[in-house]
Amino acid sequence: MKYKTSLVLLSGCLLATPLYAEEKPASSDSDTASSYVIDLYVDTKTKQIYAEPGEGRVRMGSFEKVSEKPAKPVATSSPDGAVADGKAKGEGGVLLRDVPKSVEKSQEKPQGGFGYANWKEKDPFKFNLNPDGSQYIKFGFLNQVWARYEQTNPSSTVLGESVDDVTDISLRRTRFVLQGQLTDRVYFYTQYGMNNFNFLSQNADNRKLQSFFHDAFGELRLTQGHQMIVGGGLVMANGLSRFSSPSVSTIMTMDVPLLAQATADRTDQFNRKLSVYLRGQIGPLNYRITASDPFPINTAGLPPETISPVNAQFARTGHRKQYQGFFMWNFWDKEPMTNPYMQGTYLGKKSILNLEAGFITQKNATWTGLTEATAQFHDLNLWSVAAYLDAPVDKVKETAISAYIGYFNTNYGPNYLRMNGNGVNPASTGGNAFPMFGTGNQWYGQIGYLLPKDLLGGNNGQLMPYFSFISADFDRLHDQMNVFNGGINWLIKGHNSKLTFDIQNRPIFNSAGYKISNRNQFVLQYQIAF
Repeated sequence: MKYKTSLVLLSGCLLATPLYAEEKPASSDSDTASSYVIDLYVDTKTKQIYAEPGEGRVRMGSFEKVSEKPAKPVATSSPDGAVADGKAKGEGGVLLRDVPKSVEKSQEKPQGGFGYANWKEKDPFKFNLNPDGSQYIKFGFLNQVWARYEQTNPSSTVLGESVDDVTDISLRRTRFVLQGQLTDRVYFYTQYGMNNFNFLSQNADNRKLQSFFHDAFGELRLTQGHQMIVGGGLVMANGLSRFSSPSVSTIMTMDVPLLAQATADRTDQFNRKLSVYLRGQIGPLNYRITASDPFPINTAGLPPETISPVNAQFARTGHRKQYQGFFMWNFWDKEPMTNPYMQGTYLGKKSILNLEAGFITQKNATWTGLTEATAQFHDLNLWSVAAYLDAPVDKVKETAISAYIGYFNTNYGPNYLRMNGNGVNPASTGGNAFPMFGTGNQWYGQIGYLLPKDLLGGNNGQLMPYFSFISADFDRLHDQMNVFNGGINWLIKGHNSKLTFDIQNRPIFNSAGYKISNRNQFVLQYQIAF
């Protein structure tokens, strides 16, 4: 009789190893009430099996040590049902497939807990168009609710009343998504919704804001694999950084570093532009080249700024195309190529180490001058380099680390500076803005650690504390501009259901460009996403 080597090794572990502390009495419906259930672990490198956890070992499951008396045969659909100790079926031992019902129950995940879900399908919101699921239509939804306490900037008002701080409840993002892989080479993506809605939000004195299409684009895969994909439409296929095209539902920090969305709501629509692009993955190289038709600053919905002889602003005459590029070298796993969005964190499901570089350029994008008729035009030239790490630390405890560090060189024209806040403004005037975009040099970094899964008990999710910073040396400011964020995620069911508490400390500058104080923001966010 022939036996598989790995099964003989497993038998040796079961019969020769002393029972570890994880041994548990078998359930009462076991064939042998005096038997034991033992947890086994396999080393991912050596493939050896152990009776206790350790570095590099992944839990296989729970197995029952069965008495030597003949076991009742159990029907199996597998033609090669294996026996652990080399005995034939019915001769005792531990069967890897034909396990007793008591062991099957011990392997089931315990019900209950905040993250427990009894979905019949792995993704119940995906509808397959072919048997293997490679062609499909998928529905999605995102809702981020904020409860916030904000220390407002000097001279802030709310409905005509001077305020030093504000509390509010808001919707940061509410989106519906419809996407699909219609054929092996045809993909589409649409996203509809609204952003930044609180008690002050209105459009022409009407609180019923209009939602709009954030994305509407299609892609055609030119090669059998993902080497060349051409796409076009209203899309966020941007250059500069991975955070210029972020998947906001999977980010580690409470909000994205908007500094990487360099023209947000100035010459784009919430970071989307009408674009055509070519992207792909060739070996370890992930690339993206985009030509965009930027929106004119005249349609940004803001009062026109008076042209300045010394401080650049986006030009209101003329129109030029914008060109972007993004290049990323994957040292370990490759990232998904489903669409141009970049994942925030994989929560230990992948081992990612990347180096990246990107750029955005546009001719005659800004101007300075005494009058518009005598304006001098300036090119927009932005580039960055960065490193990104997102990988498991301990596969048994399911811990992971995520980190990013990036340098941004941003030239909008002489002395360009734009104040902006993360999220909805809590005040009618003033609010939470700080110098976010400008000509100069910026650094952005973030780091977080996914704590052990058993810390909160079964099906109650995981905790992930994080820290991030922005440090900018803008030409128009005399002092360094530093913003710090720290917080913790309660990943109740991964990114599908998570609670985030975030604290932000931001600087206050006077009109002369000197830092005069700091302000804080405290936000509790609950996200539902699928």
